[in-house]
Amino acid sequence: MDKNNCRRIRSTTAAAVLTALLASLGAFAAEPVKERVPDVAAPAATPVAEKAAAPQPAVAGKPAEYVGADTCMTCHAGHESFKKNIHAAGMANMKGKNIEFSKTCETCHGPGSLHAAAGGDASDAGFATIKNPAKLKGADASAVCLQCHEGGKRMHWQGSTHDMKNVSCVNCHGMHADKINHGKAPLLKAATGAQTCYLCHAEKKSQIRKSGHMPLVEGKMGCTGCHNAHGSPVDKLLAKNTVAETCYQCHQDKRGPFMWDHAPARENCKTCHDPHGSHNDKMLVQRSPMLCQGCHVGGRHPATAYGNSNSDIVSNRLAYKGCVNCHFAIHGSNHPSGKWLNR
Repeated sequence: MDKNNCRRIRSTTAAAVLTALLASLGAFAAEPVKERVPDVAAPAATPVAEKAAAPQPAVAGKPAEYVGADTCMTCHAGHESFKKNIHAAGMANMKGKNIEFSKTCETCHGPGSLHAAAGGDASDAGFATIKNPAKLKGADASAVCLQCHEGGKRMHWQGSTHDMKNVSCVNCHGMHADKINHGKAPLLKAATGAQTCYLCHAEKKSQIRKSGHMPLVEGKMGCTGCHNAHGSPVDKLLAKNTVAETCYQCHQDKRGPFMWDHAPARENCKTCHDPHGSHNDKMLVQRSPMLCQGCHVGGRHPATAYGNSNSDIVSNRLAYKGCVNCHFAIHGSNHPSGKWLNR
């Protein structure tokens, strides 16, 4: 078969296929489209009175408005004692704020009109428009408090250890608290500052209970005597620039200056003492002479405990001896002959 006959056959076949396709499309278009009627019966009409009784959902995009503390108290009657709370009084007397009581609730929780309109229905979109710092993340909860409590002379909260660990103000303070602290400052969640700290720092509570301890148990001091819980540029939230300076607030006699200095005592008190508690005398981290011989192995003394027996010869510890029996000026001496801290 020549090439011309092949072309004619292919052209005829293509034309026939195209004609058949157009015919089928025309038949499909000619059929009338039937509207599908659902089989579900129409709902019965709701009485007008029933519609009025149903809670109205929050209108999308409608901004919340301030309604005042009296509206909040219609449901939250348990917070009536907040009127006597030092926090409420402080907001009214705060310099530059002058927040009257009717505005106190919404200053922290935000405008409450949509929340109030929800009528307690948690499924209503307006119910969640109110802020509850107790349910917010640490930084978001603290941001509510920092509206007023920012820039104080002891406030270094942002970037502090507590802030970085996502601790918030409401972890330690109860803004409506009145049962424990009777609405008095600083509105702690526990009876004392130390007990509030123990909510997280349980290991420090056990140390404070040891035989040698800071007088926290007796109530003569608190954790804030050494630490600033609201933030500090120093490690461990110390109230002063160094450990030694913090200790010198009470232990002025150990400060010096001394003619003969004991370097470890000057650099860091924690080298020898555990500041929270110890079963050793003077809250030492280790008993003498083991503590001293951690640095002073030998020195001017024989390497053994006067070598009177085999047990003494193999030990370089001054058994049954206390270094401070002779070197009692262990923090430093001002005596002209006190080079060895023995005067």
